[in-house]
Amino acid sequence: MEGKHAKLERNGIAFAIMILFVASLGGIFEIAPLFTIENTVEEAPGMRPYTPLELAGRDIYVREGCYACHSQMIRTLRSDVDRYGHFSLAAESMYDHPHQWGSKRTGPDLARIGGKYSDDWHVAHLIAPSDVVEGSVMPGYPFLAETRLNVDVLPASLRALQRAGVPYSDQQIAIAGRDAIAQADFEGGFEDALWERYCENVQVRDFDGDPSRVTEMDALVAYLQMLGTLVDFDQIKVEEIAR
Repeated sequence: MEGKHAKLERNGIAFAIMILFVASLGGIFEIAPLFTIENTVEEAPGMRPYTPLELAGRDIYVREGCYACHSQMIRTLRSDVDRYGHFSLAAESMYDHPHQWGSKRTGPDLARIGGKYSDDWHVAHLIAPSDVVEGSVMPGYPFLAETRLNVDVLPASLRALQRAGVPYSDQQIAIAGRDAIAQADFEGGFEDALWERYCENVQVRDFDGDPSRVTEMDALVAYLQMLGTLVDFDQIKVEEIAR
């Protein structure tokens, strides 16, 4: 006796409608939680939106396809935690659009790369990776050190993220380009203003070793040096023990 599913398969229109219905249900179950992200993601001490310079570096990171070889998500597995540090928290990706979790690890996970190496190391590694890490298959990006950062696009970038829910103020958006230049100018005395607008964990210095201009290398190194440095994991560990 012919089953209901066989009858459905013979009716092309009905079968297509059922496929769309099931696919839509899956999409709803994935998308719906995003509308309540404020209630589903626990806040972590120290988390903040990216500064304009860090955001520019993140955009370069995405543009150059770095995520294809580097993940930014430390799993709760013992091997992951022993090698990279505290496992990743959902709050660490709350301002990412899109997130950079990834699954491919041709290179190491970068979730805790911030502060692990000096700025000079990052610059040398990005220019000629195999000169710094023997046997590295990573391509070089020497042009980043020669390319001035286009800060004019940063207000639009922050505005787009504001519409996606990132809590940038209108003031932060209006002066995004100026803030990006200020973060790479250690001698300018802009630390207090940047710390007031963002947080005291903003790193202010010349990242690429060339104080005469702000380059894409400045932005990318600023982004890498920020990764994993925002959350106070010592405080989190104390809270976990208290529970």
